[in-house]
Amino acid sequence: MNTTTNSLVQKLWNYCNVLRDDGMSYGDYVEQLTYLLFLKMADERSAPPYNQPSIVPAAYAWPTLLAKDGDELFDHYRHALEKLGQEKGTLGLIFGKAQNKFQDPAKLRRVIVDLIDAETWTILGADVEGEAYEGLLEKNAQDTKSGAGQYFTPRALIQAMVDCIAPQPGERITDPACGTGGFLFTAHNYITAHNKSLTREQLKHLKEKAFTGYELVQGTARVCAMVKPQQRLGRPKAARRGATGRARSR
Repeated sequence: MNTTTNSLVQKLWNYCNVLRDDGMSYGDYVEQLTYLLFLKMADERSAPPYNQPSIVPAAYAWPTLLAKDGDELFDHYRHALEKLGQEKGTLGLIFGKAQNKFQDPAKLRRVIVDLIDAETWTILGADVEGEAYEGLLEKNAQDTKSGAGQYFTPRALIQAMVDCIAPQPGERITDPACGTGGFLFTAHNYITAHNKSLTREQLKHLKEKAFTGYELVQGTARVCAMVKPQQRLGRPKAARRGATGRARSR
């Protein structure tokens, strides 16, 4: 990990420890971070220099959380999770059956203002965000029986495997257990880094058809859906209990 990643991971861990003292598990913590970070990143993407239309309704967007405090914030956050979970597409996947797991409005406000709003997440890169998330997810897998069977491949190993496979423009790439999307994202970066003059047809294929991923674990699928679309790669379909979430490039 580089200095930026180490610093961010340590910051995430510090807040995790605070919330664990309040009864929140690692899994709950990662889930709440996913909800809040998606709203923050959607807000960043709607501002310069991106100026992209936000898929989040204005009534539940990031500024509405910043504007509230105490019980008013608590009620608004709970209501926002409920309403966003009723939306279709990416919003439905990320916020489906979402619940507020915070017990203290002051701690929720602290995570929103001091942890998440203090960073500009869209410039950090998916590798930084992914490493931070996977560290928390891996800790949760070690800490609870529900995490049994979850293993997160080190980024250096992912890079080495992609370098060996050397994916090419026009090929289709499938990850049957995509997790947070590390292999798909690295393969996408490899293709764009080694092919500087892609044709219009190749770019369309890369955006719409090149990548397919499957993920059974709802919480991990949420992370893939939250992080990777910000990098123009992937919008997983819902991964319901007992079913498979399918991730596709947009």
